[in-house]
Amino acid sequence: MRDHGAGIAPEFIDRLFSRYERYEKSAAKIVGTGLGLAIVRQIVEMHGGKVWVESKLGDGADFRFTLPVAQSKS
Repeated sequence: MRDHGAGIAPEFIDRLFSRYERYEKSAAKIVGTGLGLAIVRQIVEMHGGKVWVESKLGDGADFRFTLPVAQSKS
């Protein structure tokens, strides 16, 4: 999924999939995570996959994941 928002600061990307992380952009603006991305990561990893984000400040974010393909029983 791709969004066209403000992007994610590089120093916050490693903490993005953690529970209840906070990133202070300025004294007036605090951004953080809740449980959503932590739950996504847990579900994807439980199925043998990987989830990550690619982002540049001012250019939005691109969330990606992979899941293994099951072999058919022919």
